[in-house]
Amino acid sequence: MKSRTLCILKPDCVRRELIGKIIHHLEDNDFKIKALKMVNLTKEIAEEFYKVHKGKSFFIKLIDFMTSGKSIVMVLESENAVERLRDVIGATDPKEAKEGTIRYMYAENKQNNVIHAADSKANAEKEINFFFSTKELIENDL
Repeated sequence: MKSRTLCILKPDCVRRELIGKIIHHLEDNDFKIKALKMVNLTKEIAEEFYKVHKGKSFFIKLIDFMTSGKSIVMVLESENAVERLRDVIGATDPKEAKEGTIRYMYAENKQNNVIHAADSKANAEKEINFFFSTKELIENDL
């Protein structure tokens, strides 16, 4: 069954001009883009989005990183979108990512790993609604 998930191309991805390569990889893996926009996260927005990690040792570095430049947020659709996207992007640490995954190919380290993907269906829905209004989501293919 088709479902949707949220994907963020992080500031390191944008800085390194990898947007096209990664979108191409996603489309080659049968993901359809249902919404896409460039954002420049403020500290307040980043802290709200990542509040689940507040208090963890990496939280401040994560917020600093995610506010260091522009990001691309996308809603992707495919069969079993959440699980499939996580398989396509690979492990958070590129040293542990499988060959052929986005993070294996492009991530520099555990923090600068070029891409974020929702980790569950419930979080995918929350994350989509965090960044996109219903008016911004394309419901049907033309």
